Amino acid sequence: MGDVELLHDAGLRVTAARMAILHTVRSGDHLDVDAIYRGVRERVGHVSLQAIYDGLHAMHGAGLLNRIEPMGSPARYEARVGDNHHHLVCRACGKVADVDCATGEAPCLDPVDAAGFRVDEADVIYWGACPECLSRSN
Repeated sequence: MGDVELLHDAGLRVTAARMAILHTVRSGDHLDVDAIYRGVRERVGHVSLQAIYDGLHAMHGAGLLNRIEPMGSPARYEARVGDNHHHLVCRACGKVADVDCATGEAPCLDPVDAAGFRVDEADVIYWGACPECLSRSN
């Protein structure tokens, strides 16, 4: 399915900025808003930062993009959605990498006491040092 159909099926207006946001997020690696803004401007020229925020908000709300918010880092966006995967974050450089679900089936982790909730998703972030930072510290 193409991006035009993807946006239409999600009930969103198709604009050059939204098409460029999707392309930029897909071609990036857990990009923050500033990186997405620069990528969209390279593709379509002038676009307001507010249009980027609005587009990201709409696409995240429609389930087309995933938003992660590692502690101490700006929100990051990715196009990998619908599989309840988790993330690895480097404490030194902030690099983010995907990691598949801890036990395979969503929600991946069962709380000791769900307090009456029906859990359908787990949001897990593993913290450590990426291979590049590890090699620099040796």
